Amino acid sequence: MITIENLHKSFGHKEVLNGVDLTVRNGETIALIGASGSGKTTLLRCINFLERAQEGRLTIDDKTVDFKHTSRKDILEIRRKTAMVFQQYGLFKNMNAVKNVSAGLTIVQRIPADKAKEMAVSALEKVGLADKLESYPGELSGGQQQRVGIARAMVLNPCVIMLDEPTSALDPELVGEVLTVIKKLSDAGQTMIIVSHEMNFVKKIADRIIFMDAGIIAEQGTPDEIFTHPKNERTKQFLKNFTEEWVYTI
Repeated sequence: MITIENLHKSFGHKEVLNGVDLTVRNGETIALIGASGSGKTTLLRCINFLERAQEGRLTIDDKTVDFKHTSRKDILEIRRKTAMVFQQYGLFKNMNAVKNVSAGLTIVQRIPADKAKEMAVSALEKVGLADKLESYPGELSGGQQQRVGIARAMVLNPCVIMLDEPTSALDPELVGEVLTVIKKLSDAGQTMIIVSHEMNFVKKIADRIIFMDAGIIAEQGTPDEIFTHPKNERTKQFLKNFTEEWVYTI
């Protein structure tokens, strides 16, 4: 269970998150949608302490922290319960796929190298990269690199995986392979929070959709409620731009 209460985050005089409250149940897939600048990515980064919120409380599993009074130990505990998949992959260019996936296990979790390698190989096999174990990022397509990033998140066995626009840097023909892996994770009951502009995808995968606008949660509901019967005028306006031009097989 993840609970966010009264989350505020500002950059200078600009308030990006204005009192966000959100609960994510175990095994739930949440999709954050909304216009650029609405606070979606900042929300993810605050959960993982890549950004420091000025106010609010966060609970993940059995750990609760106050953003105003958080120690380094608190931050480490939260980060061990989370994993992040970034837009631009974030792989170490001087490491092959196995080492990219196992690095967090050996460095953060202090797992012996041989055991970490075994876990990394298993994770890469699950994302369809059994034949790319020794390949370096420069030898992989964008879709393959992103799947390495997802394997790196999976192998940590986190309470929640957060994905920030995981397909935004990909050519259209590579998007489907990444979305397929994410769908499998969702079907397996992995708790996830996904920021995405792939509306067809979030309709299929999300248990609940959160529409953000100007730093607040303007509306939330099931995919049917949001896409078919939105109540908020801003949600309706945003979804007018949604088309079904791209349909991915997942």
